[in-house]
Amino acid sequence: MRHLVILCAVLFALQLNAQSDLKTQLASKRVTLPNGWKLSPHGESLALGDLPLHVAVSPNQKYLLVTNNGQSVQSLQLIDVASNHVLDSKELPKSWYGLKVAANNKTVFVSGGNDNVILVFEIEAGKLVEKDKIALTTEKKAVISPAGIEYDDATGILYVVTKENNSLYVIEAKTKTILAQHTLPAEAFTCLFSKKKDILYISVWGGRQILPFQISTHKFMSAIPVGDHPNEMLLTKNGQFLYVANANDNSVSVVDTRIGKEIEVLNAALVPNALAGSSTNGLALSANEERLYIANADNNCLAVFEVEKPGQSKSLGFIPVGWYPTSLQVVKGKLYVANGKGFSSFANPDGPNPIEKKQTVTYQKSDNNKKVRTGYIGGLMKGTMSIFKEPTTQELAVLSEAVYQNTPYTKEIELSALGEKGNPIPMKVGDASPINYVFYILKENRTYDQVLADVAGGNGDTTLLLFGEKYTPNQHKLVKEFVLLDNFYVDGEVSADGHNWSTSAHATDYLEKTWPTSYGGRGGKYDGEGNRAIANPKNGFIWDYCKRAGVSYRTYGEFADNFKPNIPSIADHFCPDFASFDQNVMDTTRFHAWKRDFDRLLALNQVPRFNSLHFPNDHTEGQRLGKKTPFAYVADNDYAIGLFIEHLSKSPIWKETAVFIVEDDAQNGPDHVDAHRTTAYLAGGFVKRGFVDHTPYSTSSMLRTMELILGLAPMSQYDAAATPMFRSFSLTLNVTPFVHEKPRTNLFEVNVLDTPSAQKSAKFDFKKEDSIPDLEFSEVIWKAVKGEDSVMPAPRRAAILAASEADKD
Repeated sequence: MRHLVILCAVLFALQLNAQSDLKTQLASKRVTLPNGWKLSPHGESLALGDLPLHVAVSPNQKYLLVTNNGQSVQSLQLIDVASNHVLDSKELPKSWYGLKVAANNKTVFVSGGNDNVILVFEIEAGKLVEKDKIALTTEKKAVISPAGIEYDDATGILYVVTKENNSLYVIEAKTKTILAQHTLPAEAFTCLFSKKKDILYISVWGGRQILPFQISTHKFMSAIPVGDHPNEMLLTKNGQFLYVANANDNSVSVVDTRIGKEIEVLNAALVPNALAGSSTNGLALSANEERLYIANADNNCLAVFEVEKPGQSKSLGFIPVGWYPTSLQVVKGKLYVANGKGFSSFANPDGPNPIEKKQTVTYQKSDNNKKVRTGYIGGLMKGTMSIFKEPTTQELAVLSEAVYQNTPYTKEIELSALGEKGNPIPMKVGDASPINYVFYILKENRTYDQVLADVAGGNGDTTLLLFGEKYTPNQHKLVKEFVLLDNFYVDGEVSADGHNWSTSAHATDYLEKTWPTSYGGRGGKYDGEGNRAIANPKNGFIWDYCKRAGVSYRTYGEFADNFKPNIPSIADHFCPDFASFDQNVMDTTRFHAWKRDFDRLLALNQVPRFNSLHFPNDHTEGQRLGKKTPFAYVADNDYAIGLFIEHLSKSPIWKETAVFIVEDDAQNGPDHVDAHRTTAYLAGGFVKRGFVDHTPYSTSSMLRTMELILGLAPMSQYDAAATPMFRSFSLTLNVTPFVHEKPRTNLFEVNVLDTPSAQKSAKFDFKKEDSIPDLEFSEVIWKAVKGEDSVMPAPRRAAILAASEADKD
């Protein structure tokens, strides 16, 4: 008995040591992302490609296959499970998500994206060999975009669902004959074949439903309602239970296929009734089907449930992984998790803030031996695969604790925010503020170093300066007279998701997974800014929140393209004379349109409490011959900002007003701290004067601040968790007016040199923000300022190791 007691004590001590070691390992990996959330990825890792969206396993569990669907190089990778080595990688011209390995463990079907084809590969001696292409159409201008793929090995029939023409294709793979095309009610994500049921289950991504398709009759059965944005699905071996990930509901639906009904909903978020933002989008079952592993993309973790008794499932905890996990598999007791954005905020080789060291342009060799630029922000986020054994119950406790340490969001902070007693920014939603009017201006695509690197007292690198005080005197005057924000980061990557982040504190899984394709020049539309229903947040944008809360609002250009509203909530709340994105219209012209409207409303005592504006011309048109130079565009934008602040500061509502100005994203240029760092500005009677605020802020911080002023609840987990900008506001009112600066450069200067960059610019489409190859456009702007022979440094990712001391209070 004594020996048994000793043995138990030894085992217990070993268990405690193992848990302690695991805690130490996780803590050593922990870094802070630009949005304030943290990463501490568990396990070993393997480098993948640009934005891996789908991991498939061969039936014999010998191989893993990964499709990478990012902005730069899209590819298919073959991984050996035994060694965890990448055996082969094949560059794909276009691809997206769809991936299926046949029962012969050799044939691989891959979505060819907007080429409207299915690519067929064979695995031969550890290599991927392209064998064929199956075209879904012969029409060159057709917009189809195959998504999920399923294959019936017994009949040789291929099933393909699409996200552009919302269809199901039934194809005889051997002859490449399309047997049927069936229309779906909305965009589809994937499909899953149940041999036992003779049914193909289709997740209707844009339709909140699973649509069963009976194979024998070629007819759709009754739709099964599930959560919002159903994406990946998983069937139990007996085909009785279907698990469905619902990205916009932070949940997984458990469907009993015998009755065609949802019998249970698993809340995959970190807290019950969490706001939007977990982006549940990946599923895997343990071999014994007792555990379900769920990928929460935006929470950077897996949720783990015991599902031995469907309908009576239990939460077991969470596992920290990398940034934006998208897909996972369980193979021989190990978890393989694709992290869409990798570990890309870890320190670069020169350290997190190497002011004295400059990066040069980085290239990698693609599979066809072409040089591919990797420095652009959309191509910086290289995916990784986290690999680890299925954790024990004791390990899950440690891993869950780490996830909660990584996560700043709690239910309590939704209504009670960090703040300061007596500050104009309330700490509780609904508390009064002396600020009654909010003006929110969105601009286009600049980093901090591009514009404000020359401001004393700020963390700037002047070698990266493009549009300093000579071109932006008003913005320089704003940061000197009011507040300099040198630690401000955008939440979005590009305009397609940046405008949605800027107006809803989130970007849906649809946007996150589709914008890289269009930005990589592989087809697709600009779906952000209310242009497509599936891209919109379930509960709407900030104007919808104003409407529900009874807060008056008006928009000028933002979400109102071609003088028409993009979303219903602003139909009667926009200025019909204010131009949206159209670079033939000067920002100073936009200012005068706003001024006329504002003066009219002021005279009627009807100025709305929330006002959003779009001043986009700092986007520029590069070096396009006959068009304005980047200097002229940026100077026009700056002049409009100066005129706006002055006019507002001389109005009778100035003492009750706060102005917030930010870029929707920072994609266009390098910054020595981080590719997300951008320029942001504040002005108003209660904004501090001559103050430098080094607090780490984000787009969501700005939204949270405005929400607290207006009495609005947060829209997502990200504005709820963000630090409000109360440190930039004073308890004392100062109504000294702002006096604008005249332009110091010619606002009508045009490009006259026929350079290689001018020839590139001539081919760009400037009808919409970023409707061009943005990597090339970034370089064009750099060369316009620095010279045609200069080399643009690559944007960098920083490991933001600690918040400010003030944040620790």
